[in-house]
Amino acid sequence: MEFINYLIDLFLHLDVHLHELIISYGTFTYIILFLVIFAETGLVFMPLLPGDSLLFAAGTFAAKGSFDVHLLTILLSIAAILGDTVNYWIGNYIGPKAFQKNTKLFKQEYLEKTKSFYEKHGGLTIVIARFIPIIRTFAPFVAGIGTMSYSKFLIYNIAGGVLWCVLFIYGGYFFGNITVVQNNFSIVILGIIFLSILPGLIKLVRVKLRK
Repeated sequence: MEFINYLIDLFLHLDVHLHELIISYGTFTYIILFLVIFAETGLVFMPLLPGDSLLFAAGTFAAKGSFDVHLLTILLSIAAILGDTVNYWIGNYIGPKAFQKNTKLFKQEYLEKTKSFYEKHGGLTIVIARFIPIIRTFAPFVAGIGTMSYSKFLIYNIAGGVLWCVLFIYGGYFFGNITVVQNNFSIVILGIIFLSILPGLIKLVRVKLRK
């Protein structure tokens, strides 16, 4: 329960926590952000770490001079690409066995949802999944199980990772310091999270209506 409360506080006050990191660790915050983005995309058991919202918040602080926005974008793009690459090979190695047990983490429904994305969007799933929490973490994992060759996966991985980081980091850089955004930062973060999960909610409603 404490962990859930911490996650809620982390998401609602992401700007506060990021500011504390910058004060405490200075330049090393680049490394911390790199590791968070890498873990969120590369470790299949870390789907609840902040992704979109963290990139946006980091871009906001870059506009204040805390980060070099171009260096930040390059580093976090590399983190995202490496994360998906590691996740792909984890899926390739242990994926088929992991989903046989249908545990709380490796639920069969996660696998089926991600597979349905592949069937609908093909290789573009890797790009689209970057913008959808949970599926973002499981998409490269499922690709590694055998859905996609690594050479094809790598192309979409690079394109998706760069596009994801550029859009959210520069989005925060150019819009994060607008007064109305600063005064309602938690609401903006919740809005980003809502927009991220909206496609999944629409899909869920459609499935329920069909039934």
